[in-house]
Amino acid sequence: MGFHTFDPERAPALEDASRYRWCSREELLSLLEPRQEDIVADLGSGTGFFADDVAPYVDTLYAIDVQTEMHEFYREKGVPESVDTIHANIDDLPLADDSLDAAFSVDTYHEFASDDSLTELARVLKPNGRLVTIDWSATGEQESGPPLTERFALGDAVSQLQDAGFSIGRATDRRETYVCVAHAPDR
Repeated sequence: MGFHTFDPERAPALEDASRYRWCSREELLSLLEPRQEDIVADLGSGTGFFADDVAPYVDTLYAIDVQTEMHEFYREKGVPESVDTIHANIDDLPLADDSLDAAFSVDTYHEFASDDSLTELARVLKPNGRLVTIDWSATGEQESGPPLTERFALGDAVSQLQDAGFSIGRATDRRETYVCVAHAPDR
């Protein structure tokens, strides 16, 4: 499976409200269950489209992206006061152990999913911390999103997470995407 990143020259497309067709802000907030005191990370935050939806409900949101161009776009758009941008790969996060209450990934799991990334997420999430993933499914119809060869099937994503010590609270396959809510291992 090849990993790709979204072309930064197409960043304005990430601000299109039609993205809510695949994951609404209400669904994301319902899955994430944020609390005002939480510290949360948006994994592959891009232009901050979904980070902006979660930021008002948490103390701190780390918008993590590997592409500096995405953060530049986000800064030009306006980063909320509770958001800190972090330029990093998911497999090497500049965060302390057990520093996150939750993390989420919307349409980006296929860009970073590796054993090293999941081990790193297990390290930075507090025990039983929530990891919410909504991503393009390898069994999808490819109406949108990356090629099927770059996607994970829900069962493969669940197996990867379980192999990394996560427990699965919810796993739902949908027509084009899947939803997975996992909890970090207790240590």
